[in-house]
Amino acid sequence: MERAITTTQQADITITPSEAVAVLGANGHTGRFVVAELLRRGLKPIAIGRSAERLAEAGFAERGVECREAAIEDDAALDRALAGAAAVINCAGPFMDTADAAVRAALRAGIHYLDVTAEQPSVQATFDRHEAAARKAGVVVIPAMGFYGGLADLLVAALMDEWQHADTVEIRVALDSWLPTKGTRVTGEKNRAQRLAVSGGQLGPVHQPPAEKVAVLPAPFGRQTFVELPFSEVPLIARHIRTNELHTFLSTTALRDVRDPSTPSPQAIDETGRSAQRFAVEVIVTQGELCRLSLAQGQDIYAVTAPIICEAVQRILSGEIRETGAKPPAAIFHAASFLSALGSDLSVEALETSDVQKVHP
Repeated sequence: MERAITTTQQADITITPSEAVAVLGANGHTGRFVVAELLRRGLKPIAIGRSAERLAEAGFAERGVECREAAIEDDAALDRALAGAAAVINCAGPFMDTADAAVRAALRAGIHYLDVTAEQPSVQATFDRHEAAARKAGVVVIPAMGFYGGLADLLVAALMDEWQHADTVEIRVALDSWLPTKGTRVTGEKNRAQRLAVSGGQLGPVHQPPAEKVAVLPAPFGRQTFVELPFSEVPLIARHIRTNELHTFLSTTALRDVRDPSTPSPQAIDETGRSAQRFAVEVIVTQGELCRLSLAQGQDIYAVTAPIICEAVQRILSGEIRETGAKPPAAIFHAASFLSALGSDLSVEALETSDVQKVHP
């Protein structure tokens, strides 16, 4: 038996136009998408970078965006840069180098913090170091609120729905290509930490050699080979969802691209700056003989991060949150409603079946 899993509609959201959102690393590849998305939503971005010259080159001033110069390691400059903001979005990686200082600055200012890290150690450090202070300050701190991390956390939570636990959670990420940014390459070179997954109900290192599997996805992907390679979604999901197994797999096509030093950076194909890259994220959750599956598809993993994190900011500023503190996205927001609100940027299909082998060979 199969049934469609429906999502609730987005609630009406009002926003005070004077509430400003600071963007650290605004002149970077993802940062520019975030600034543009904030403007599209009628919010007031403050573009922050360590170089006034690079901020000027990004053309923010021509769009009426205030620019402020600050280095992440300069507390006083960072405090001045965050003045007047209601929230800060950190797009300046590697996040093991920047997140702690940025969260501390947000807490000093009494404002909300979000970032787009794919780094597992950064997520864990943010939770461990800042949960109590964020809860005491009454602010929201969300690491990994982007394509890597937050999207999978929301997809899993939406599938779980009334389930209190899962036997297995499996995430498969397919990219038809991965043209990495300079920031992605720098982070990859510096992030040598062991990758973590959940096995036997315990968070621990991914088994070596990593597991591989083959699955068939809709066009343009077709038959894909995947290798276990978890990102920031694992510490997010493991923080609030009980499961015996939690594993993430990346398509080998994407892995070859990102490991090849000759692979070029993303190339824009339209006026928004998006590349032609297509992605699919398949999530499979099982409990006994029941299996729930969702498939999210879209264009450009860097570009789609902007509506994901800006939707989060908009909901936080409107008070549409469950609680405060340093938490995973799905602990803060209603997952199904959140995903429904991304409909123009993300296609999400879901189903439930009693035939586990049909979708989970």
